[in-house]
Amino acid sequence: MMPLEPLLFDLGTPAPTTRQVALGVRQAGAPGLPSAVRRADNVRYQEVRCRSALNRVEGMPFRWTLNPYRGCTHGCHYCFARRYHAQFELGSGDDFASVVLVKANFVEVLRKELDRPGWTRENVALGTATDPYQPIEGHYRLTRRSLEMLSLARTPVGIVTKGPMVLRDRDVLQELSRRARCTVYFSVPTVDDEAWRTLEPGTSHPIQRLKAVRALTDAGIRAGVLIAPVVPGLTSQPAKLARTLEAVADHGAAFVGTVVLHLKDGTRDHFFDYLSREFPALLPRYRRLYGSRAYVPREYAEEVRAVVRTLQDKYGVRPKGTAEPGTDSAERAAPEGPRQGAFGY
Repeated sequence: MMPLEPLLFDLGTPAPTTRQVALGVRQAGAPGLPSAVRRADNVRYQEVRCRSALNRVEGMPFRWTLNPYRGCTHGCHYCFARRYHAQFELGSGDDFASVVLVKANFVEVLRKELDRPGWTRENVALGTATDPYQPIEGHYRLTRRSLEMLSLARTPVGIVTKGPMVLRDRDVLQELSRRARCTVYFSVPTVDDEAWRTLEPGTSHPIQRLKAVRALTDAGIRAGVLIAPVVPGLTSQPAKLARTLEAVADHGAAFVGTVVLHLKDGTRDHFFDYLSREFPALLPRYRRLYGSRAYVPREYAEEVRAVVRTLQDKYGVRPKGTAEPGTDSAERAAPEGPRQGAFGY
């Protein structure tokens, strides 16, 4: 029998599909991830193969989204994307911040999709599920390489992030702005230190994000702020909103938008567990405010927006509609309910 010679190049084992990942986790939980690597941040990173990069969405002001990662080490307790981890048989609690799925073939798949004759260069929202500039992007560079592909394809992009790492890609964003259109939306729910520490344990300081807004604006890149979400009782007080709007204005944001916290499925369960541990006195008030709904009553949301509009006028920050990449336009269609009273108002 002819002996087998080693391959000139070791191609290695291909990354599993998302279906294979889900089956492994169903059988053994997070330890059942087939080839996860635990890095220095104590997070398991599992490479997966995706069949598509561009994801078509309905009911939003954009039709396409891109998310090279699933799960996020920022660990924001209010994050609506927590519920998506359930699709992979992972929990919406600790698993969301400690298990990150990396779509290893993402850029190659995106390139093929953008090269199709039928691609009409519609606006693409990048980072609507998990942050494209969370720390692991420094290693994989999937976001940067995706932006390079989008620039070559002359496709307009809106980027949603809490990560100052976006400054690394100023050159690509400038080129993209020249070839098509590019807007960066920084999520800065509050500049209050205490609220930031408890709500967003893995994120950069809000002022660091605002400094990044200034740097991008100075580089000729359109950048603004989403005060998203406004968290009832924790960031909704007019004094906190005023400090945040003042800081946004001081850092030259091109616009500001506002969205009140919404709680769906697994996100709701996680956030209520978080309140019961950290702010138990708020829990019954949240149950009254939200009831069985995912959204606050329309009257409450409008009360918050009225305060923000007043502050926008005071500090001279141009408003931006809430129906933008990274926000949920369905908030505007939330059912009206009885007056509950705004926390801190």
